[in-house]
Amino acid sequence: MIRILLVDDHPSVGEGTKTMIEQDSEMSVSVVLSAIEALDIVQIQQFDLILCDLNMPGISGLELTKRLIQQDPERKVIIYSGYEIGSHFNLLIESGVSGFISKTVSREQLHNAIRCAMRGDTVIPITLLKQLRRHEVTIGRTEVAVEDVSINEKEQTILHEVATGISNKELAAMLHVSQRNVEYQLSRIFDKLNVRSRSEAIKEAQRLGLISLEQY
Repeated sequence: MIRILLVDDHPSVGEGTKTMIEQDSEMSVSVVLSAIEALDIVQIQQFDLILCDLNMPGISGLELTKRLIQQDPERKVIIYSGYEIGSHFNLLIESGVSGFISKTVSREQLHNAIRCAMRGDTVIPITLLKQLRRHEVTIGRTEVAVEDVSINEKEQTILHEVATGISNKELAAMLHVSQRNVEYQLSRIFDKLNVRSRSEAIKEAQRLGLISLEQY
C-alpha cells in the first residue's frame, strides 16, 4: 500500500483528488488543509509520498517542502498545483522535490506520476520542460539561496504584513510591541535576506517562496 499525504487548502480539491487516487486499490490518501497540519501529522504517521499544493496561505508549499525534506532528506514530495510553476522551478528543485503534477492531469497520469516518484524517478511534465528557460541576471548583490534562509514564523508574518503596505506604527500595534521593536525585527529580516529596503525584502521573499503576492 502506498500511503499518501495530500496538502491542499481547498477541501473540495483535496477530497476530489483523494477519491481519484484511491481508485487504485494500492493507494491510500490522507488529506490536510494547511502546512501546519502537515508538519504535525508527519510527526505521528508515516507516509510514502506527499502531494503538496504550491500556493497556500501562511506557510507556502515551497517553504513546507523545504521543512519536510530538512526533517527527512529521503522524503518524497511532489508539488501538485494548478498554477504555472516555471518561475519557482529552480527554488523547488533546490528544496529537493521529487517532481511536479498539474491539477488538470487525468487519473491515469496521476497514478503513473505517483508510481514514478516511488521508483525514485523525477516527475516533470513535458509542457513544463518546454517552458523552462534559464536566465542569469546580474542584480548588483549576491542572491540568497533558499536553503540559507532561516525565517521563523513571526518574521514570515511580518513579511506578509509588510507586503500589504502596512506602516511600522500599524504593525507595532497589531503585534502589541513598540515601533522600535518592529524596526529591529525588520532590520534582522533585511540582514537575513541580504536586502536594504521593504520593497527589496518583498521581492526577495517572493523569489524564495516565503510569500505569494497573489494573496494581496
